[in-house]
Amino acid sequence: MSLPEIVSREEWLEARKAFLAKEKEMTRARDALSAERRRLPMVKVEKDYVFDGPDGKKRLIDLFEGRRQLIIDHFMFDPRWEKGCPGCTGDADEMSDGLIRHLNHRDTSFACISRAPLEKIERYKAERGWTFPWYSSHGSDFNYDFGVTVDESRGPAVYNYRTKEEHRKAGTGYYFDGEPPVEAAGLSCFLRVGDDVYHTYSGFGRGDEATGGAYYWLDLTALGRQEEWEEPKGRVESPRASLPFFDD
Repeated sequence: MSLPEIVSREEWLEARKAFLAKEKEMTRARDALSAERRRLPMVKVEKDYVFDGPDGKKRLIDLFEGRRQLIIDHFMFDPRWEKGCPGCTGDADEMSDGLIRHLNHRDTSFACISRAPLEKIERYKAERGWTFPWYSSHGSDFNYDFGVTVDESRGPAVYNYRTKEEHRKAGTGYYFDGEPPVEAAGLSCFLRVGDDVYHTYSGFGRGDEATGGAYYWLDLTALGRQEEWEEPKGRVESPRASLPFFDD
């Protein structure tokens, strides 16, 4: 295994201070990127999406629960499956009541939406002990329209704003692997202005990492996420292609 070099405290402090300058550059760059994201235009949601929830049918505007903003986690749960996606499950395990309270305090609601029927969602939610709002878009165009269910019988195969061919050339054609329709990860943000709902942002793939969680904690450590793509190599004996935190 290739572990960090052992040095004196003085040498470590010199290297750490040099790296701190780069961290500050990254922080400022992230702040600038977030500001640019907030300046993106928005588009009015014209379609009247209806979802199934434990309290009955809900329209998209109902999911705001009276707040100005709504964050939707497009939880991968195909109607053919009995359990949700392992990676999405790992993310959901980190979704605490306190985090949702803090979002609510800033006039922002949160909910998960999946294509699986409500009874499967409710059963899996109870099994995992989750309390966050989770709705079914089963029978709706919602997942297709927001780019997280890909089915060429319903239109061109596009994910994360790239076509299948563009993904193949970029080496990310694996997003389209599997029997269609293919479920994919993503999140979407909406803004309510009176009774009108606007779509302001969607992120896909690793873009979801901006929400933090265990991955960002691991990024601070010497062994990192312990995945094959990371540098430097050789930090762990058996690096993994990916690291969902729920794996059975």
